[in-house]
Amino acid sequence: MRAPFSSRHPNGPSRVGRREVLRLFAALPAVAVATSACTGGEDVPDPLTALATAARSDAALAQGVARTHRALGAEAGAVAEIRSEHARLLQREIDRLDPPDEPRRHSAPAVQVPASADAAKAELKKALALAEQSAAKLCPTLPGYRSGLTGSVSASCASLAEVLA
Repeated sequence: MRAPFSSRHPNGPSRVGRREVLRLFAALPAVAVATSACTGGEDVPDPLTALATAARSDAALAQGVARTHRALGAEAGAVAEIRSEHARLLQREIDRLDPPDEPRRHSAPAVQVPASADAAKAELKKALALAEQSAAKLCPTLPGYRSGLTGSVSASCASLAEVLA
């Protein structure tokens, strides 16, 4: 049997046994996984990206509805304006944490506007309900300001759906 590792310390001898050394080596993989999970954020997309994309899509749909169906023009125009602002604020927050090298360009998504006003209104309400639910689900998982931002987006989408009622 070998003697435990020992070293001289100003306060007296210190001994580290073989079991302590083995425990240290056994713990290293867990420490490596934990630290890599904290530092490997580049591969994970920002959770607000999907909300910003949906906001741009909803704004484009609302603009199309406002142009195609004059009877819904005022309501759809308000939805388009507010959802465009949501997209802008969400993108600003995304860029704050991950500043782009060049300004990001987001082209207006292609949307298919339903032919009837009732179907267009229903499609817009469906998009707003989905946006409300997505933001509400994400809200408690985010820190501070981001949580407040997504909560506000969720509440705003619920209000906009009521405007279309």
